[in-house]
Amino acid sequence: MVSTGVIGVGGWGKHHLRVLSELDSLAAFCDTDSSKIKSYEQKYGVKGYLSVDELLDDAVLDAIVVASPTSTHYEVTSKVINADLAVFVEKPLTYNSTEGEKLIKLSEERKRLLTVGYIERFNPAVRELKMMLKKGEAGDPLLLEFHRENRWSGRVQDVGVIMDTSVHDIDTARWIFNDEPNMIFARAGRVLGEHEDFAALSIGFKGEKTAFITSNWVTPKRVRRLTAVCTKSIVDVDFITQKIKIDTDEGTHIPRMCWEEPLKIELKAFLDSVSKGSKLVVTGRDALNTTKIAEAALISSQTGSPIYLEL
Repeated sequence: MVSTGVIGVGGWGKHHLRVLSELDSLAAFCDTDSSKIKSYEQKYGVKGYLSVDELLDDAVLDAIVVASPTSTHYEVTSKVINADLAVFVEKPLTYNSTEGEKLIKLSEERKRLLTVGYIERFNPAVRELKMMLKKGEAGDPLLLEFHRENRWSGRVQDVGVIMDTSVHDIDTARWIFNDEPNMIFARAGRVLGEHEDFAALSIGFKGEKTAFITSNWVTPKRVRRLTAVCTKSIVDVDFITQKIKIDTDEGTHIPRMCWEEPLKIELKAFLDSVSKGSKLVVTGRDALNTTKIAEAALISSQTGSPIYLEL
């Protein structure tokens, strides 16, 4: 068994607690909110700590999940790596790519596993699309159109919709195209908070392949959807229901899918990497490049100009 701790048990961290407990891996956690510590100690039967230092000094652990605010990721993850533990960082890796570079270098120097929570790679529907493309059943992907929308919860305070939300689809586009983009153009604005809360991104890849990403925290309906235009088909993917619809010259086909929780698949893969040496699905370099693309999108939205990339 891999003994795992969780740092930050707020909006998303509480789901890590639940799933790690279900996987018999949860060993400890920490949060600055003492009421959460008392509640989750009773619920999961593991010890909670008020600080990262207390957790690392006292708990016997093999791995850590960092689910604290993005602005703290660099400091917290550095401590975890220096404690010689494997680390899973919730997306994005860091607040900026400079910090991300330092974390990757540190993990390589300390020979510690570093992965990042880009959960859609573990969504069964997205994996099915990836497999179809690998087998040549759908043809080559040409255009990817993503929609990721819902009302802002107010929990995310330190970054806007691009760094918190659009990054999911940036990473998925990189994974589906199996390539890095060379250009990005973005428009973004804000109506609710301090940071941008709606954005439209056009990301160019080699061979005129393109990903269109729209994200917002404005609309009341929760949407997580992808349409992939391929040379042999059009594939519609619903991230929430995990349903796929495939349209070809021969008609419409809807494969029967068995719903599975992506977070459980994701965390199990991380634990297997720690205990069995399985290859990481999302590397630190993957996460760093996604951050760089998101940074370029922010610059483009501020300048009104396309940004050309070399990744």
